[in-house]
Amino acid sequence: MIDEIKEDTQSRMMKSLDSLDTAFRKVRTGRAHPSLLDTISVSYYGVATPLKQVANVGVEEGRTLVVTAFDKTLIPLIEKAIMASDLGLNPSTTGAAIRLMLPSLTEETRRDLVKLVRSEAEGARVAIRNIRRDANSDFKELLKEKEISEDEARGAEEAIQQITDKMVSSVEQKLKEKEEELMTV
Repeated sequence: MIDEIKEDTQSRMMKSLDSLDTAFRKVRTGRAHPSLLDTISVSYYGVATPLKQVANVGVEEGRTLVVTAFDKTLIPLIEKAIMASDLGLNPSTTGAAIRLMLPSLTEETRRDLVKLVRSEAEGARVAIRNIRRDANSDFKELLKEKEISEDEARGAEEAIQQITDKMVSSVEQKLKEKEEELMTV
């Protein structure tokens, strides 16, 4: 029973880290990277389809993304989807490809992005702590129902705290890397 709670807690915390990674990928750093467009979906025969399933995204030079659609009739739809996204990119179509120029970031924009990244990291830390609280309440419930002893409950809570500390330090490491990436000109 205790092991199941630990495994569930760890998997939920890993999902929080994955969510943080996804949020960090959305924050552009001034350099072109294909993962910047991972969240964009295109209406393909009436079905919302991820962009990478209907087009090839590549980097041309340092600040230009090139989107080449597998089906040329999708180019206007891809263009619309990119403009509708919250990335702030303006696509320019050149026949068979869409080019996305990433403007260089100003110092003020970089600082705003760092604030955004810090708030995302804080959200991940809060989510991890809430998962820890849920696990500890599960242990207290088991203790109350006399399914585990006090020593087992205390040991399990310590194990959950170790997992939590590891996950929070992972969030801190990811935040540090993203801040350095954002502040590098």
